[in-house]
Amino acid sequence: MSAERARAYLEKLGAAHRIKTYDESTATVELAAKAAGVIPARIAKTLCFKMGEGALLVVAAGDARVDNKKFKARFGTKASMLPPEEVERLVGHSVGGVCPFGINEGISVYLDDSLKRFETVLPAAGSANNCIELNLEELFELSGAEDWVDVCKTIANN
Repeated sequence: MSAERARAYLEKLGAAHRIKTYDESTATVELAAKAAGVIPARIAKTLCFKMGEGALLVVAAGDARVDNKKFKARFGTKASMLPPEEVERLVGHSVGGVCPFGINEGISVYLDDSLKRFETVLPAAGSANNCIELNLEELFELSGAEDWVDVCKTIANN
């Protein structure tokens, strides 16, 4: 269901034809990188955080990890990941296919600076076996991002 939701959203914006579907799983950064033939850092993972009664999404490079001090400084609260069982209800996509496309209303999306190292990145598109390759301007526009943030640190040299 969430793959259809993401596809319908991207269709309205003229980008659904760019979704790539794989026979193998893309549910993790490592699996997605292998399926797409790219380094893991270029996978744009969507991190889901609890914000009050709702959620906030941060799209970050595959090799990035949340820096709790930076997150708290930017958002005024501790970084608290949504429990997996709450992700689909609050965001609109299930774990493994979470993306910033076709999400529930009222959820803010931010792009982390860790993505800026790359010309293109590959976020999921609503399922555990697809992704879409976008440049950063396209990702910002198609995701409806509110802003760029610096709330992550990279842990690998990809």
